[in-house]
Amino acid sequence: MAETILAVRSLEVSLPRNMERSHAVRGVSLDLRQGETLCIVGESGSGKSVTASTIMGLLPPAMKATSGQILYKGRNLLDLSEAERRQMRGKAISMIFQDPLSALNPLMTIEQQIDEVLVAHGIADRAKRRQRVLELLTEVGLPDPPLIRKQYPFRLSGGQRQRVMIAIALALNPDVLIADEPTTALDVTIQAQILKLIRQLQASKNTSVMFITHDFGVVADIADRVVVMEKGQVVEQGSADQVLRNPQHPYTRRLIAAVPRLREMESGAAKAAETVLEVRGLSKTYRSHAGLFGKMRVVPAVDDISFTLRRGETLGVVGESGSGKSSMGKVLMKLIEADAGEILLGGRNIRSMSETEFRPLRSRIQMIFQDPFASLNPRLTIGTSLVVGPVAHGLSREDAHRRALGLLERVGLGAAAYDRYPHEFSGGQRQRVGIARALMFDPEIIVADEAVSALDVSIQAQILQLLAEVQAEKHLAMIFITHDLRVASQICDQVIVMSRGRVVEAGTPMQIFHNPQQAYSLQLVQAIPGARWAYTKSQNV
Repeated sequence: MAETILAVRSLEVSLPRNMERSHAVRGVSLDLRQGETLCIVGESGSGKSVTASTIMGLLPPAMKATSGQILYKGRNLLDLSEAERRQMRGKAISMIFQDPLSALNPLMTIEQQIDEVLVAHGIADRAKRRQRVLELLTEVGLPDPPLIRKQYPFRLSGGQRQRVMIAIALALNPDVLIADEPTTALDVTIQAQILKLIRQLQASKNTSVMFITHDFGVVADIADRVVVMEKGQVVEQGSADQVLRNPQHPYTRRLIAAVPRLREMESGAAKAAETVLEVRGLSKTYRSHAGLFGKMRVVPAVDDISFTLRRGETLGVVGESGSGKSSMGKVLMKLIEADAGEILLGGRNIRSMSETEFRPLRSRIQMIFQDPFASLNPRLTIGTSLVVGPVAHGLSREDAHRRALGLLERVGLGAAAYDRYPHEFSGGQRQRVGIARALMFDPEIIVADEAVSALDVSIQAQILQLLAEVQAEKHLAMIFITHDLRVASQICDQVIVMSRGRVVEAGTPMQIFHNPQQAYSLQLVQAIPGARWAYTKSQNV
């Protein structure tokens, strides 16, 4: 058995007094061995990231490690001064953060940001630093390192920014790499590339990796051992095979049971239902100038798309970032104008309508947005956010108030939520508010744009169940936009696969995910995390 390089012993981290719990972490003990990948799994609020931040010495001022030990090669990190901690970070233990765009300085080039780490740790030779920057960018698989090093973060894709974060974390060849949800917001293909990169770097450098995630599919792909946390405590730990195949704690079983799985049979949805939306030859092209005298850049976001949506049916739209999924949703909602094609809502072409003409019809097609916090006005109570739209469309304030209270009960929040503000709710609760707001208009069609992508698997399962119940009750049609193929397989009756604005394949979930005909669709399916584990029927959960 490999030696333990990092050991956490009976760690406790306190929370401010006005919080529901007194401790963010209580009695946590775990070991990270040389050259292994230890996955820490749990929902938001379980203490995963707090544990990692405590190890790195990056806790916010309101939180404090009150007892326990964090032993790196036998030395207690909690006893170190801030100057000693600063020398340790990056050199002995390094971290990859969840959101590279917020972790990277937008005003510094990629080279400057890597160079800053090297300078801080005493590498004075400029030529050596520049060479090291190029080595690191090459090592993490970024194209054209001499060009990339001169770029600013906003010019890179999400996957490229995450590779830059990995390069920064590896700059000083640390013994321990902590990865805090580094693939949560990435498409399945990019996620697969990042996971493969981390495995390759770990194997070549014998680095110990602590990988924090809420996705058991990722755990199945990379973990040697697993620690499961709930409400600040470790509830189960063991080998990856033991935890995934034979979980002992009820919480672990609930988490695994909530992981969406590829459907094993057709949905059996009726095909005879009436058509509520028909799209013919829909196109939208974005045009922008590259600099004052640069050439016009033309990007076909939606390119000659056609489909039919029936009452009560769910149409899944899948593909990577930049495939045109969200642009199509916005065009259907007339949030952006299409260049060509027809959008037939109840037989009427709404694409050619002016905003004034379309306004009376807008209530028939509503949207659930990806980020419910950004789509809710923080200065308005939930009740106000729910009633303002219907009142503007002619519903009396009394009827709107009554409908809002009923819908808050229906989505599981209760009438007490009416007078509260968005910041008082969790992400899953805010998404329930988003669903209630869409239903306030009693629509025929809902467009759900990545509505569950940022949620924990258990919360995600609750929201999907809620959507299924509401859809069955009201016989709604739904367009479900997602990059998670597991979710699309679970809830959709039909699926279209998009790439670079075009539909490359269409069919039932069984056809698309079990027998894809196009290379791009096959690539997406093969990149599903934990595919070999997640869809076996022999799990003891």
